[in-house]
Amino acid sequence: MGGALAVTLMLGGCGDGKQAGAEQAAPVTSVGVVTVAPETLRIVNDLPGRIAPTRIAEVRPRVAGIVVERVFKQGTIVREGDVLYRIDPAPFRVRVTSAKAALQRAEATRVLAKQQADRQTQLKERDVTTGQLYDRAVAELAQAEADEMSARAGLETAQLDLQYTEVRAPITGRIGRALITEGALVSVGGSESLATIQQLEPVYADFTQSANELLTLKRAAQASVKAQGGDAADVRLRFDDGSEYAQQGRLLFSEAAVDATTGQVTLRGEFPNPDGDLLPGLYVRVQIVQGEQKDALAVPERALQRDPGGQAQLYVVNAERKAELRNVTPSRLVNGRWIIRDGLKAGDSVVVEGFQTLAPGATVDAKPWRSQTAAK
Repeated sequence: MGGALAVTLMLGGCGDGKQAGAEQAAPVTSVGVVTVAPETLRIVNDLPGRIAPTRIAEVRPRVAGIVVERVFKQGTIVREGDVLYRIDPAPFRVRVTSAKAALQRAEATRVLAKQQADRQTQLKERDVTTGQLYDRAVAELAQAEADEMSARAGLETAQLDLQYTEVRAPITGRIGRALITEGALVSVGGSESLATIQQLEPVYADFTQSANELLTLKRAAQASVKAQGGDAADVRLRFDDGSEYAQQGRLLFSEAAVDATTGQVTLRGEFPNPDGDLLPGLYVRVQIVQGEQKDALAVPERALQRDPGGQAQLYVVNAERKAELRNVTPSRLVNGRWIIRDGLKAGDSVVVEGFQTLAPGATVDAKPWRSQTAAK
């Protein structure tokens, strides 16, 4: 009887040891965590926009004629006043010569009329001539002077038309393709343009914003304005591939316009474009500061997951080193981090890396997580 009891106790002891060994052998998952703490975050709105030139000018002829030469190279930068096209100047040189001859004839007529008027004035003072002859001489002098002024204006017009045979750039900017070729007949007031010039330094970025948020935006922008004056605020651009444009721009509230049908406000930002990277029509993301949120709790974007019903969830490591799946309410995404409105408290350790293999209640080995950007 005593031997059997001893065997039973030995077997029971072996069973307890196996159970303790099994508990000790429970797998521990290594995870990367961040400890959330209250902070003040800038709320940045990311809005779609398009690049537009600051000025557009259509190159048009000011005289009619045959185009004999295209001077500019398509797609290059031209300066205001540069010659772009030359229209055949020969007919206009003939007009200038004719206008000069007309002016000389008018000057000679005026000189003769002046002599006649002076002679009649002297004769009248000696009571030798009649009043009718004197009046006629004075009137002929006035008419001759008027004819001279008209001839002089005709000469200036002819000279201007000769100058206009050189079609010049009205603004500085990038010129597009030539819309006509040498030998084409151009006319004044026609619908055709010879080329288009777009000023691309600086450029505009046009985007839309809800009219209800405009006042909030303006207050936040005015609070951040320092050295740029009272009607501008700093804005940033991102390209469609996510890369950030190096140059900082400014928001122009004076360019705002409200669409009465949609209630959206079209806003305009101005950006320097020294390298010509921003082209008209380019799709961009405009980032503007909408305000600040104090005592915000934020977690990396990759830490947030959702269940099949769409509920946002986070894994949190509790004091017993156990993984706890917690439902949270995110409010907005700021610079790659979700601001959590409900479900977190300061000091919580949120799992950012390694949660894919976790289950609620699993034991974890938590280590501080560092993003690849920070590691660099």
